[in-house]
Amino acid sequence: MSQAIETARSEQVAELLVSLVNNDGTAGHRYPLTEDLTSGREAMRNLADAAHYLCVLHGRVPGVIDHAQQTTAHPAAKGWLAAAAEAFAAERVLLTRLAVATGPLPSTPGQAECETAVLQQRHALEMLARSERAGCALGAAFALALDWAAVRAVLEAAARRVSIAPGDCALPGEEETRTVAMIVADTTSFERAMSFGAQQLLAQHRGLWDLLEARQLARTRV
Repeated sequence: MSQAIETARSEQVAELLVSLVNNDGTAGHRYPLTEDLTSGREAMRNLADAAHYLCVLHGRVPGVIDHAQQTTAHPAAKGWLAAAAEAFAAERVLLTRLAVATGPLPSTPGQAECETAVLQQRHALEMLARSERAGCALGAAFALALDWAAVRAVLEAAARRVSIAPGDCALPGEEETRTVAMIVADTTSFERAMSFGAQQLLAQHRGLWDLLEARQLARTRV
C-alpha cells in the first residue's frame, strides 16, 4: 500500500510540473502566440527584441541547467542534466546567432529601464540556480527544458526570417522529464523545493514576455 501511495504521489509531482509549465510558462502567455510577434508588419523588430533579451537571460555560461548540474547530487538526475546541458549549449549558440542576424535592438522608449529589468531577471535566475536548497535548481532546470519548446517556436520564427537553419532541439522531452521528476521527488521537502524552482523560473519567463509585449506596444505609439 505504501508503495502505491508513493507512486501516486510521484505521478502527481510530475503532473504538477507539466501543468505549471503549460499554464504559467511561455505557452500560457498571449504575446508569444500573437501575429504581432512572429508575422506582423513589425515582426522583424519584435523578433530581434525577443532574440536579444532571451540572449541576455540565457546566453551566458554557466546557465540554469549548468548550475543545476553542479549542485544536484541525486544520481537519478545526473544523466538528464548531462543531456540537457549539452543540448542547451547548442540552443545558446542559436540564440547568439539570432541576436546578431536579426539586427540591433529596436529603439524603444524606456530602454534603460528595460535593460535594468532584464538584468535583474538574469540575476534572479542565477540566484535560483545556485540555491543550496536541494531540488530548487533541478526544478528550475526541468521547467526551463519543458518551457523551451514554446520559446523555441519564437526562435524558429526568427530563424526563418533571417534564413538560418535552427536544427532540431535536443533538450529532453516531456516524457523523459516526467520520469526523472517522479524518481527524484522522493521526499516532501525535495518535491516542494523542485516545485518552487520551477515556479520561479516560469515567473521570470512570463515577466520577460510581459516586458517584450510592453516594448512592442510602446514602439507602436511612437
